[in-house]
Amino acid sequence: MHSKNYNYIKTVDYKHLSLWDVKRYVEENISFDNSIKLSEVLQPYHVPISKQEMIANDWQIISKISFAGNLFLRDKNDNVSFKGNLNKVDADSLIYSKINIKHGCIYYHSKGAIPFGVSSEYPVYKIDSTRVIGEFLVMVIRSNFFKDILNKKVTGISKARLKPNEFLDTEIPLPSLKRQEEMVSAYKSKLEEAKALELNAQQTQQRMNSNLLEMLGIDKREDGEDNVADNNHYLKLVKYSKISVWGTSLIRNNQHQKDGKYPVMKIKDLCQLGSGGTPSRSCSQYYKGTIPWIKTGEVLNEEIFDTEEHITEEAIANSSAKLYPKGSLIIAMYGQGETRGRTAKMGVDAATNQACAVLYNINNNIVSTDYLWYYLQGCYDDLRSLATGNNQPNLNAGKIKNYDIAIPSIDIQNKIATYIMEQKVFIKELRNKIQDMKEEATKQFENEIFK
Repeated sequence: MHSKNYNYIKTVDYKHLSLWDVKRYVEENISFDNSIKLSEVLQPYHVPISKQEMIANDWQIISKISFAGNLFLRDKNDNVSFKGNLNKVDADSLIYSKINIKHGCIYYHSKGAIPFGVSSEYPVYKIDSTRVIGEFLVMVIRSNFFKDILNKKVTGISKARLKPNEFLDTEIPLPSLKRQEEMVSAYKSKLEEAKALELNAQQTQQRMNSNLLEMLGIDKREDGEDNVADNNHYLKLVKYSKISVWGTSLIRNNQHQKDGKYPVMKIKDLCQLGSGGTPSRSCSQYYKGTIPWIKTGEVLNEEIFDTEEHITEEAIANSSAKLYPKGSLIIAMYGQGETRGRTAKMGVDAATNQACAVLYNINNNIVSTDYLWYYLQGCYDDLRSLATGNNQPNLNAGKIKNYDIAIPSIDIQNKIATYIMEQKVFIKELRNKIQDMKEEATKQFENEIFK
């Protein structure tokens, strides 16, 4: 890679001047050995396809390309209701998101893959496989260096897009096919090592959950089965007085929890339960304080020592927000994606928004705070199942305060908490190593390209 130095003036051939944009031509001052333009290896591929053809072939429509470059497809049932024109994406093709190419939203549909449909927001190209490997090409374009270059080429105001002609005009390095194969192989090898560690982390998590049930004397149950002790029963009788929520899965889970060898107590009998609030955004001074203010997006099954936003004492006085003591536990009652049901522990005195349920003044004569926290983490799926509502199912304080917790002796609680903590530390170390390996693989690839 070579840098071109221009002290005062840079000349650009008129035939190469596709847009009148000084910054574009001043900043694109990098050239490569054996470089080509994308137009030399990518051929626009425009094949319209009808919804009827999509349905007949059992093909799906794109949902999105993630920032990580992964493809997500809509449910096949969405084909009927989809409105708009579709183009076909065949195997050994490349597509990108006009709006999000700057974030690396580019995808290679490998050889032998099943076709799918896209809107005009995703230009489609066939790859010249005699000159470039699809996986190599995507890795180059997804590099931070090229994301920056492509970001400078987007045009528009509200939703800036990268036009196909600008995309194809981009210059990239192109080593021999043999060298491309070697670089892709080395990258994949690193990722395979990372996948092996990820499998280890998942298995450790599963063993930890299984051992927790065993320590509490709760029979392990496969998905879709009742408690092992009741495996041969087709009808389960439950006293009407014991039913707080209609729903067979909830009744089954609740009974499953009570089948352990230790007494069960409700959260409301172990601690106080509160919530928070959001100070008025119209008063900017409220958000210039020093009190950590926790939102559910920050509730990630970790101990929280600092937050994105901080509020003032005045903000607390003039809103429903409250200051809770260090050591309090948080359960996310609602939020995006997998947020609902997640927990956190306050490492400092802090306030929360109204989407957080806060367990505070925990009676440590009955229950260890860490044991309670890890127990709730193990009940993530069960807690989520208690949520009600259609568009955005929510937990509420009533459901949480009446949630059952198995209570062994403090000694056993401490042993369980210590075991879980050790396993979580091990899993975290594995995940950190996985991240390091992925970053090292990317760095090694980019160093080869940009050396």
